[in-house]
Amino acid sequence: MKIPRLPLAGRLVMVGCGSIGQAMLPLLFRHFDITPDRVAILAADVDGSEIARQYQVGYSLLPLTPENFRSVLSPLLGPGDFLLNLSVDVGSADLVQLCAERGVLYLDTSTEPWAGGYTDLARSLDQRSNHALREQVLALRRERGNGPTAVITQGANPGLASAFVKQALLNLAADLQLDSATPRAAEDWARLAHRLGVKVIHVAERDTQLSARRKQRDEFVNTWSVTGFIGEGLQPSELGWGSHEKHWPADAERHAHGTGAAIFLKRPGVATRVRSWTPLEGPYQGFLITHAESISIADHLALYEGGELRYRPTVHYAYYPCDDAVLSLHELAGRNYRAQERKRILRDEISTGMDELGVLLMGHARTAYWFGSRLSIGQARQLAPCNNATSLQVVAGILGGMAWALANPEAGIVEPDDIDHDTVLAVARPYLGDVVGVYSDWTPLAGRSRLYEEGIDAGDPWQFVNFRVT
Repeated sequence: MKIPRLPLAGRLVMVGCGSIGQAMLPLLFRHFDITPDRVAILAADVDGSEIARQYQVGYSLLPLTPENFRSVLSPLLGPGDFLLNLSVDVGSADLVQLCAERGVLYLDTSTEPWAGGYTDLARSLDQRSNHALREQVLALRRERGNGPTAVITQGANPGLASAFVKQALLNLAADLQLDSATPRAAEDWARLAHRLGVKVIHVAERDTQLSARRKQRDEFVNTWSVTGFIGEGLQPSELGWGSHEKHWPADAERHAHGTGAAIFLKRPGVATRVRSWTPLEGPYQGFLITHAESISIADHLALYEGGELRYRPTVHYAYYPCDDAVLSLHELAGRNYRAQERKRILRDEISTGMDELGVLLMGHARTAYWFGSRLSIGQARQLAPCNNATSLQVVAGILGGMAWALANPEAGIVEPDDIDHDTVLAVARPYLGDVVGVYSDWTPLAGRSRLYEEGIDAGDPWQFVNFRVT
């Protein structure tokens, strides 16, 4: 399917040009009516300067800070422009606010704090959570209402994951011959998920991309941002907390403010593992890294009646990164979470593998249903330059989100769950490789020996206590 060229009348300012920014740049000119002289990149380091030179795009080595972001960005932004924030360590809420003031469209792939916000030990775990970052932006939405569209957390996951969930619910309803009108509002989607009996949703991802050059000592290797991965991995582990859950984790706490859709564990995501399943990998143990979609999907699928919660699924990430990233995480833990001196992003040196990224819906009449993207490194290289499989899935979600924003320029601040999943998937799908749905009879209790295990709820496999690796 060919993606039509998308109109972009003003300038495009890209903040950050790491692995995702470099992956995105070639596709900007493929899909948007824009010339290099109307694109500007601001970055904190020189990593993306060579590709910017190749595409004749202005590149400024100018890290943004709470003190300078207004003076730096204001001269570059005006009505009709688009700010694409692909950075880390730049306060997303402040950029959203500035764009709203100046009539500028906005999209990011993660709600970020300013540098140091993830690991500031003077702040409580709650204050360092993704829930707190989300609440900060949602408060801004309540304050400002409609206005220039700002799409937050719209990459692959978060981003495409929310679109995958909606499509998976529709597929499941059709296969179960459930007579239901097409959902429109969040409450409609919640009612559909409740009728289907979905109790648990995993963002289930297995990255098997591999390079002949293996990880070295004191080196963190990954297929996307090392800084971003370490940052989110050191946040407290968070998950949307389902209405069916009966066993409160001993190390869990509720957030002090907000909707109550999520909880956090008093341990980092890189030290928390959960059982999950993807069609090609089969059963695996992934990391319960905090992600915005774990909170937003649970919140949007919550069903209330008479002010009381009637239904909400448990939602969380179950991430098995590439093998060298797993080794890097083990070394990171051994260093008491002090980052390695060297960082390496795998791209051109990858020799084999794929990113199998989807959502796993569980607890319904067909037990488990995985829907998502299987994108190999070979497919990724055929589809776009400067990409690996992981970055191209992220870029696909960005393209879908930008297309929606350009078609809906006065929607205010929106999350992936708020926007039309059909539009996002139509634009993203050509870059996702094989998009498939697969049923399974897998449960987190399947094939397990109880010799060394306690606390299993054999009566209900969909309890979080059964997924968590203790």
